[in-house]
Amino acid sequence: MVKLVAVVVLLFWSLNSSAEVRLAHIFGDHMVLQRHQAIPVWGWAHPGEGVRVELNQQQTQARADANGRWSVMLGAEEAGGPYRLRAMGTNSVVIEDVLIGDVWLAGGQSNMEWTVAQSNDPATEIAQSSMPHIRHIKIPKTVAFQMQDDVGLAPWKVSKPENSGEFSAVGYFFARTLHQELGVPIGIVNATWGGTNIETWLSPSAAQTQPDFNMQSMPADAAAYNTRYRARIVDMLTRWQHGLPLDGDPATHWSSIDVIDRAWPTLRTPGYWEEQGLQDLDGVVWYRRSIELTSAQAAAGATLHLGMLDDCDETYVNGASVGNTCGWDTPRRYAVPAGMLRPGKNVIAVRVTDTGGGGGFHGDANAMQLQTASGKLALAGEWKARVESVMRKDQVAPNDLPTLAFNAMIKPIAGFPVKGVIWYQGESNVSRAHHYAQTFPLLISDWRKQWGQPELPFFYVQLASFLPVSKNSAEGSTWAELRDAQLQTLKVPKTGMVVAIDIGDADSIHPLNKQAVGLRLARHALKNAYGHTDMVPSGPLYRSMHIRGRHVEIKFSETGTGLLTMGASAHVQGFLIADRPGHFVPAQARIVGNTVVVHSPQIARPRAVRYGWFDNPQDSNLFNREGLPASPFRTDAWPLLTEGIKFQY
Repeated sequence: MVKLVAVVVLLFWSLNSSAEVRLAHIFGDHMVLQRHQAIPVWGWAHPGEGVRVELNQQQTQARADANGRWSVMLGAEEAGGPYRLRAMGTNSVVIEDVLIGDVWLAGGQSNMEWTVAQSNDPATEIAQSSMPHIRHIKIPKTVAFQMQDDVGLAPWKVSKPENSGEFSAVGYFFARTLHQELGVPIGIVNATWGGTNIETWLSPSAAQTQPDFNMQSMPADAAAYNTRYRARIVDMLTRWQHGLPLDGDPATHWSSIDVIDRAWPTLRTPGYWEEQGLQDLDGVVWYRRSIELTSAQAAAGATLHLGMLDDCDETYVNGASVGNTCGWDTPRRYAVPAGMLRPGKNVIAVRVTDTGGGGGFHGDANAMQLQTASGKLALAGEWKARVESVMRKDQVAPNDLPTLAFNAMIKPIAGFPVKGVIWYQGESNVSRAHHYAQTFPLLISDWRKQWGQPELPFFYVQLASFLPVSKNSAEGSTWAELRDAQLQTLKVPKTGMVVAIDIGDADSIHPLNKQAVGLRLARHALKNAYGHTDMVPSGPLYRSMHIRGRHVEIKFSETGTGLLTMGASAHVQGFLIADRPGHFVPAQARIVGNTVVVHSPQIARPRAVRYGWFDNPQDSNLFNREGLPASPFRTDAWPLLTEGIKFQY
């Protein structure tokens, strides 16, 4: 009898809990609602249940449909608050401390996700962050094969020292500038995921327009994806490893000095293996490097520097472990005890585990060395390599397929009104930079359709400088090609681009000066979303080229009150000039009014000019007098390094 009562009580509770009125998770205490736009409010209740919604002096009603979903539309409100949002049916849901102001969606990957606590001067910024009219919500990271109705539960948080360290730094500094200038509440909806590519943020309807994606063949779930992924990777490895089996040759002894690795293929270091024939491989790869040491070099202990490895490594010298580390951006430095090295042949073996994104060695080639008591040995270059195992894809990662992050993180909030979008992403698309010139405008158009706002302001950050200056080459740069794709996207109406080449970090893909990024985004918003016509939002942008004999005249827009150089050099730096494809040489350049005149004694008949066309153009020093840097650009339409490289799955 007790058991029967328990079952009845449980059934009664279950039925009533499923009938409870609830709001979508984007609605919560301390939220900001968009001013000057109709305000949709939606949620779920028992099918057929009547729901009344109240806000400020407004109230309206709806009835839940057969699936239990209901929605109402409230009229536009002026900036103000705090108010109470109430939804009432058989129960009542109350959202407290609601402000009306401007809401901005912050999207992208890790440089937008990067927090205030991780940025420049965090202690001071956090201590001074008591700004109760700035609010922030972080959408939980989730993927889905089908479009979802709701995001995960997450709180809106008020800007104050106990909260602000967790905020998107770019989003917070952007919001702070707008709030100080406009005096209205600002809400930041942070829908970001570090390391994500742009394809995962596209809707299925947008991805369907890309024939390379073949959306009809999308797997239905993780199990189906794992089966297809493994078959594709095994087929790739059968070719790449030249007949070496993926399974059956125990890897437990691959650290030994006695392993015969002549048949192993090679990988260049530093350099991700995805860029060297192992595209999309997540799993375990061994690297081996033989070195010859003199008696003096082997006599004492040494220090092994491997640069950075993505994601985890287990490192051996002559079969003995010297250390292990997890962290894709952590430099490896291991002590090699005296007696471990020997005169003649020595073997360094590194077992690398990659769980997603790029895999293998990356960063500065000069950071890879064995430091002995009698000198250093460079270790960059070709290493023998072999795949030990392929990771199972029982749970898909956001970059595994198109649309996964969109389905779970963007679609459920697409009806939530916003003033505009700020976006910082592209690092994960550098290897497909040429194609980004198509996918980025597609994403902007797509999101505007999702929000039903064809002119939704969309402001974004061009990739900052990164990688050692010593790696810069006049022969081309994939990072420059991605920046160029971002520059081309300015052709899309109601967009604006922040140039960040002057605030990058050669050693980190995450430059810490997020204050400048947020401020520069706010300049675009103030000019182009709020009508502050006296605001100069951008540094110089390439407009036209005129060839006059041996000289090329480059004209710019967005020159503000004039052009100048910044930094230690009074000379304009960063220009290249060419008379034919593949023959770019450093150029001399001078400012003449709002024009830059470029030439080189080596080029008699110039045909093209490039500026800042490097992985790390930190020395490119052309600015306007408002202190904003010129964007890298090219005047040519010659073939690029990344042409023909597209997303595969």
